[in-house]
Amino acid sequence: MTQRAPAKLNLCLYLGGMRSDGRHDLRSLVVPLSLADRIAVSDADADVVVCPGVEGPNLAGHALAELRERGWQRPPVRVEIQKRIPVAAGLGGGSADAAAVLRLASGEVPGLELLAAQLGADVPSQLHPCLSLLAGAGEDVEKLPRPGEFGVVLIPDEGGLSTADVYAEADRLGIGRTPAELEELAARIREAAVAGASPLDYADLLENDLEAAALSLRPSIREALDALGEVGAAVTRVTGSGPTAFGLFEDLGAADRAVMALAPRWAGAIVTAPEAFL
Repeated sequence: MTQRAPAKLNLCLYLGGMRSDGRHDLRSLVVPLSLADRIAVSDADADVVVCPGVEGPNLAGHALAELRERGWQRPPVRVEIQKRIPVAAGLGGGSADAAAVLRLASGEVPGLELLAAQLGADVPSQLHPCLSLLAGAGEDVEKLPRPGEFGVVLIPDEGGLSTADVYAEADRLGIGRTPAELEELAARIREAAVAGASPLDYADLLENDLEAAALSLRPSIREALDALGEVGAAVTRVTGSGPTAFGLFEDLGAADRAVMALAPRWAGAIVTAPEAFL
């Protein structure tokens, strides 16, 4: 069988204070994208997860091991991940792959939502991808109505950026909101994100408190944001902890035209749109 593991786009991210577990409280509106890794699952003599071109520990492998620990009885599988989501880009690729592995055990292993949260704060929202308002450190997922049409252009940064480094820089810069501010902003998002509304209808809410920290560590991201604005993006932001810059357009056609107008140095730009909901 094959599965898609959609990238996630943080349309906005509001940062709160650090919790006792070392994570930060936040509120974030996320949407899955048509940009996705491909997960191929086949029979094998023993469980194995392979991801050509990506070295080091794999969160999908950890997810598979945890399913076995919880008694998953399906015969051994080979999980091969074909990466299409840029690595360390703030697009949740590793978490998407782990969530896809967990979906293999849907209805067979109880408590997948709890296991997803234990694997990482980004995994729960990608277990059943849809437009969602995240709370806690990202593990509390509130599903919202399907949004209206819009297009996205992504400009990844080849260097990647450590999430931990970005959060540490945000702390150094004194970035953070009170619990009351977070709740007020969450309420405004719920009210704005009614069925059929495009994020462009509430562009004033699409802020990313981590953007200043990402720009502090990687000033060159500003050039990508400026380039997206110059080709007509209605909103330009950094997604998550970066370093990917994104621009929002009224539809996929407008996003296509924008990419064609970008200078050659941005040849790695990616055109995408909201994923069909799983």
